[in-house]
Amino acid sequence: MNSQDSEAETLLTPAEVAAMFRVDPKTVTRWAKAGKLSSIRTLGGHRRYREPEVRALLSGGLPEQRAPEEQ
Repeated sequence: MNSQDSEAETLLTPAEVAAMFRVDPKTVTRWAKAGKLSSIRTLGGHRRYREPEVRALLSGGLPEQRAPEEQ
């Protein structure tokens, strides 16, 4: 085990993030493009999301997730 293993953070796929928010994976990609969620690109060009950031966003909620009766 090298030092990078202990510092590694958990990365989530768009599908995993989508399941947490109960939205379509394309919605997660739109959030990343809009700057609401930062993403990391793999060598293959796929997006990955940092789990701590996703969980913080989940606990705080997103404007799109708020109930329509607030309007």
